[in-house]
Amino acid sequence: LRPPIPVPQTVSSLLPSSPSYRGLTLVLTFLSYTSYHLSRKPISIIKSQLHLNCSALGPNPHNDSNSTTWCSWAPFDGDNYKELFGALDNAFLVAYAIGMFISGIFGERLPLRYYLSGGMVLSGLFTALFGLGYFWDIHVLWYFIIVQVCNGLVQTTGWPAVVACVGNWFGKGKRGLIMGIWNSHTSVGNILGSLIAGAWVSSAWGLSFVVPGIIISVVGIICFFFLVEYPEDVDCNPPLHHVMTTSEKDPEAVISNEGPLSLSGQSSVDHSKSPKEPAEEPEAISFLGALRIPGVVEFSLCLLFAKLVSYTFLYWLPLYIVNVAHFGAKEAGDLSTLFDVGGILGGIFAGVISDYTGGRATTCCVMLVVAAPMLFLYNHVGQNGIGVSVAMLIICGALVNGPYALITTAVSADLGTHESLKGNAKALSTVTAIIDGTGSVGAALGPLLAGLISPTGWNNVFYVLIAADVLACLLLARVVVKEARGWCGPMARQRGYVAA
Repeated sequence: LRPPIPVPQTVSSLLPSSPSYRGLTLVLTFLSYTSYHLSRKPISIIKSQLHLNCSALGPNPHNDSNSTTWCSWAPFDGDNYKELFGALDNAFLVAYAIGMFISGIFGERLPLRYYLSGGMVLSGLFTALFGLGYFWDIHVLWYFIIVQVCNGLVQTTGWPAVVACVGNWFGKGKRGLIMGIWNSHTSVGNILGSLIAGAWVSSAWGLSFVVPGIIISVVGIICFFFLVEYPEDVDCNPPLHHVMTTSEKDPEAVISNEGPLSLSGQSSVDHSKSPKEPAEEPEAISFLGALRIPGVVEFSLCLLFAKLVSYTFLYWLPLYIVNVAHFGAKEAGDLSTLFDVGGILGGIFAGVISDYTGGRATTCCVMLVVAAPMLFLYNHVGQNGIGVSVAMLIICGALVNGPYALITTAVSADLGTHESLKGNAKALSTVTAIIDGTGSVGAALGPLLAGLISPTGWNNVFYVLIAADVLACLLLARVVVKEARGWCGPMARQRGYVAA
């Protein structure tokens, strides 16, 4: 290893500043995950085209005996089409949940830029392959299942990579607010995906997949050329990921594995008289090592139940509105987007409050506690007029998706840069993958349970969702108590209750 070559002042003054790189990182990662969700949305849009009400189109031009499904796309033209659609959904979600646990381990050991860009290009390929089934006239279920499984696996490259990139550039100070706004990429991608898929769903539904596949591939190539993984790569100071008190400032904890940095980001006293020597590259954290980080297990299990609720709404809310409020399919789809609008607001609100209070777990817990009775109210009075329905959907979306957004963004970044790691930056991707992978198990279970329980009545579905919210809250109890003790200690000392 050789010392870095100093950059002349005249040249370094021409380089982009650290805020410029931070802005570029936010924009590129935002576009990246927007395109991921944009490519996932078409499957929910084209389902209505794969199994149509053919009788509304007039007489059967082929004069077959099958007079009700002649216009549908085989093999989805049978009476079991709902089960087949469920198989498509679960093929993606189960593969995504399993692959997420592995993805973070690879993400720590490969350059994030290569990993993210390669995953996006492959996601574009498999998304387009689903649509090419239309042009190739494929009617074999296993073709679509295999494409969904492969797409679910490669799409796991996205979340750990983008959270790790953002976490590398932004410290803990305003991470909740920044990531709360940044996390709106999920809803933006869903909305854009719906619009793009809807443009071709009636004419050539294959283009509803091919066009999003091209978009995510192009964005992936852009990220390959312009995304900067670490501030150190462009001679910028790394952010401060945690604040330490005077009693905690031991040399071992202060010295970063990326180089001997003090809390202010400057060279420590021991090395002030010699040029900064690059430290040996730290080893990526193991799976079990990531699980030992305080809070990872609690937040992972909490996200399992929080994401169960969120994805149940994602997949079943339009059908619930049609069945209970008796709106048309288009009106129900438009109305269901208000849940996403509430999710954007809830993510920003949760980020701001958690930044101000320093209590990520407490913020999540309070929102989950309030969400339980609001879900009960929405099921019983949420359909009494369009105004009530709009207000309840936004409130429920904020309370359900706020904790989900906070855990998958700011909390994941906090835990991936936890002070117990002593500066090792190679944990963000693994920690993020563990948390989101556990949550993805809930994402797969939620729609499945809703499909099994909904025939017994929608009330039972909501009781399950309320129970899931309560369980998610209880799983954070230990972390909430720890945060409360952290607040009470300084307050008690200020009031003289604790001897100095």
